Amino acid sequence: MRILRAACGAIVTCAAVAGWIADPRGQQPEAFSSKSELVVLNAVVTDRGRPVAGLPRDAFTVFEDGRPQPIVFYDEMDAPVTIGLLVDGSGSMRRNRDQLAGAVLAFAQASHPDDEFVALTFNERVTSMMPSGSAFTHDPLVLRDALVAGFPLRGRTALYDAVREALDDVARGQHQRKVVVILSDGGDNASAATFDQTLARLEASPVMVYAIAIVDRETTDANPKRLARLARATGGLVFTPSNASAIGEALASVNRDIRSGYTLAYAPADDPPDGRPRRLRVAVRGPDDHRYDVRTRATYVAQVRE
Repeated sequence: MRILRAACGAIVTCAAVAGWIADPRGQQPEAFSSKSELVVLNAVVTDRGRPVAGLPRDAFTVFEDGRPQPIVFYDEMDAPVTIGLLVDGSGSMRRNRDQLAGAVLAFAQASHPDDEFVALTFNERVTSMMPSGSAFTHDPLVLRDALVAGFPLRGRTALYDAVREALDDVARGQHQRKVVVILSDGGDNASAATFDQTLARLEASPVMVYAIAIVDRETTDANPKRLARLARATGGLVFTPSNASAIGEALASVNRDIRSGYTLAYAPADDPPDGRPRRLRVAVRGPDDHRYDVRTRATYVAQVRE
């Protein structure tokens, strides 16, 4: 059977979407054919930088390659998320270890109670920080302890390899919404993967990336601009705290952004999938034709699998 889906599952069946985002008020979700496939987009709407809630479905228009697409699913809710924390453990991060652990604890404590976390650290190698036998945790204290115990704090930096491994890890999570939060200075001097390969992998993935660029003045190979490109390709954000004590504020902003937003889905055009990127854009107009700013991913890649 031919199934149209984006790499890493950016396109899912209508039945899967209906089952994933049931109405929290107990109402029945909208009915879709289980034979259909949908492109699912997470979108954050802002007005002068502030999140906008309560917009109706008819305020949204989704464009694929410049052509408007009928929206067949719409929802606004704070659904649980699978979150991958990717923490730079190279020598450049040594001075910020305690602030990082405390900020991550506060971040996890403020999250949805059903969120699940996986934590990775990396220097020239990528290492899971989860307790033995645990793939994910819901416990903020377990996450904090894993950070403190698992930090290698030495060596070179394989950021791009770590991003690719984090995508694989969150793909195994139980929630449809998936996020990777990168805490790093953006430098890479040890990866087998290139920046362009990593960017292409992200552009084909449904995962939203947030980056917190933590730059040590003594570091010569920091590259926060690369972090910004990785995050923005997915519709995410990049933060550049001025000092270690501001890491917690940046993570709080990430949390607010994750908890905001809308989920939209549309059935892609019937033309045969050819593996090329399709350009995506979401436009939002409110009362009195007011236009809002929207962040979502810019592309998806349609592929055929037997």
